[in-house]
Amino acid sequence: MSNDGTVANITIPIAGNGRDAASNAALRVLRNEIVPQTVGALPEAEAGVTGQTAEWNDQATELKSNLPPVVAFVLLFAFGLMLVAFRSIVIAVKAIVLNLLSVAAAYGVLVLVFQHGFGAGLLGVSSTNGIEAVVPLLLFVILFGLSMDYHVFILSRIRELFDRGEKMDDAVSQGIKSTAGVVTSAALVMVTVFAVFATLSMPFFKQFGVGLAAAILIDATIVRAVLLPATMKLLGDWNWYLPKWLEWLPALDSDETERELEPEVMAG
Repeated sequence: MSNDGTVANITIPIAGNGRDAASNAALRVLRNEIVPQTVGALPEAEAGVTGQTAEWNDQATELKSNLPPVVAFVLLFAFGLMLVAFRSIVIAVKAIVLNLLSVAAAYGVLVLVFQHGFGAGLLGVSSTNGIEAVVPLLLFVILFGLSMDYHVFILSRIRELFDRGEKMDDAVSQGIKSTAGVVTSAALVMVTVFAVFATLSMPFFKQFGVGLAAAILIDATIVRAVLLPATMKLLGDWNWYLPKWLEWLPALDSDETERELEPEVMAG
């Protein structure tokens, strides 16, 4: 109790370890039932619940509320850039879908390891209480940027060959071959660097490192090396479809676009 008798701090132990389902359930009971019916019912009194569990839940709620507008902004902005760069609505939509697959794969790996405990022992994970609230948002933004970088680099090569008169199948084949070395090397470097985070003791760094390393590995091997060329081969000339009402979009030179983007990929 404060000296003037206006503030009181009541410490109440709750079930669980502070981060698990039992602690979250206890927090809900404390906030929704116990506090309103006791100190919260006093006239002209203000009562709040603090502590590690309350702080973690409040942060998670705040981040969840901000996640949809961030995701919407990134998707719309990326779609617009791809549409202008390649003058193809199919390429723009496919880029969004493939990049979302990489992000979803990262989320799946995080859930598998840090919620279900698969391989947790190998990573030195002591508990599987869930994923840090800030990790999904950070992973989405970073992975979407990295995936888009690879995607644009590969597509620039394919579009260049197609504009030079190569058939679609040949353009895809040669484009993948010519960019495979750069993409693979950059991916190996990033996977190695991000894997270092997984060896740290803090759960946030472990989750961040595992999510990024797994996503980059999956993106460079399955998404960019298999799904991207497969979809381009299946769609053929439809890859470059642009509705007539979008013909006003400026036509960018593929060679110039490639020269501008390649240093960025190499630096990444």
